[in-house]
Amino acid sequence: MPRAVKGVLVECDPSIKALIINLDSKNHNVVLADLDDEHLVIEERMVEHVKRELDSQLAENTFKPAELDDIQRK
Repeated sequence: MPRAVKGVLVECDPSIKALIINLDSKNHNVVLADLDDEHLVIEERMVEHVKRELDSQLAENTFKPAELDDIQRK
């Protein structure tokens, strides 16, 4: 018997989509449908978790001007 799950359509660029799919690969509890290069359907209850994880990963991988000062001093 079919079962319905609430989902949220996410539109993003391919790099963010790759991060979300990578997050899903750990537990397979985030992505409901991979629609195309820029669209995913994710579980409604996982939206806040995905936002937190993306913020964390993007902050970790973002170049900061203070790093440029350190590089120029060397």
